[in-house]
Amino acid sequence: MIDRYGIHVGELYFRFYGMIIMFGAVLAAILSHRRAKKAGQDPELIWDMLIWLLIAGVLGARIWHIFTPPPSMQEQGITTMYYLTHPLEMLTIWNGGLGIPGAVIGGALALFFYTRKHRLNFAQWTDIIAPGLLLAQAIGRWGNFVNQEVYGAPTNLPWKIYIEPMFRLPEYANVEYYHPLFLYESLWNLAGMLLLIWMGNRFSDKLKFGDVFLGYLVVYPLGRFLLEFLRLDSAQIAGINANQTFMAIIGILAVITLFWRHRPGQKSRIDSMPDPIPTELESNE
Repeated sequence: MIDRYGIHVGELYFRFYGMIIMFGAVLAAILSHRRAKKAGQDPELIWDMLIWLLIAGVLGARIWHIFTPPPSMQEQGITTMYYLTHPLEMLTIWNGGLGIPGAVIGGALALFFYTRKHRLNFAQWTDIIAPGLLLAQAIGRWGNFVNQEVYGAPTNLPWKIYIEPMFRLPEYANVEYYHPLFLYESLWNLAGMLLLIWMGNRFSDKLKFGDVFLGYLVVYPLGRFLLEFLRLDSAQIAGINANQTFMAIIGILAVITLFWRHRPGQKSRIDSMPDPIPTELESNE
């Protein structure tokens, strides 16, 4: 049996929200698998990494949400303190409540420890995974459409979406149509993915390990910062838009870091590589 939120299989219930996220993660892994092979790395490591990155990403995303619940949830009494005093509620991720900033932080930490354990180049692997991360985010945003969340301000534009009364904010109870904010972010992420792939290919001789990921830390925060102006239910900390402020800080730091890494006089990735050891034949010539 299928309803609007998922599929019933006997006693089991598979929510579309979770399935969409998993679908995005698998496609991201396939893309990263191809990029790892192209970079001369073992592509099979991606499938091993995927498990740890997913666990850490979901955990980080949930923690971010727990400490930055949107105003609409706080008005219902679902605050950070509520979660801390009702720990089982922390596990109900199928109802939504995942913060992308936390997912990226959690995934990055997992990748750092994984690459350190296996003696891999952390910065290089962030470059390999970055475009796939944007692909996963682009697909994952459609889970918000299923849950009727992450919509923007009211609008009458042709691509407006209808939000059912039970999912509207109290002050917009009589407003039917809104900006499809999830769609805007999805399209932005897809464009960002293509941009990072192009950047990595076009400037491969000039980039350093970690530059593509720094590009991600510019592209995604910029889009998210702009889209937050349309969001009606943004997480607030001391009256400040938490996500928008965080994105602005990360984006600015990433831009500064890129300029610093490529200031005049700095070597490119290729220039900084050691000269190859001559073969026995070459040494005898």
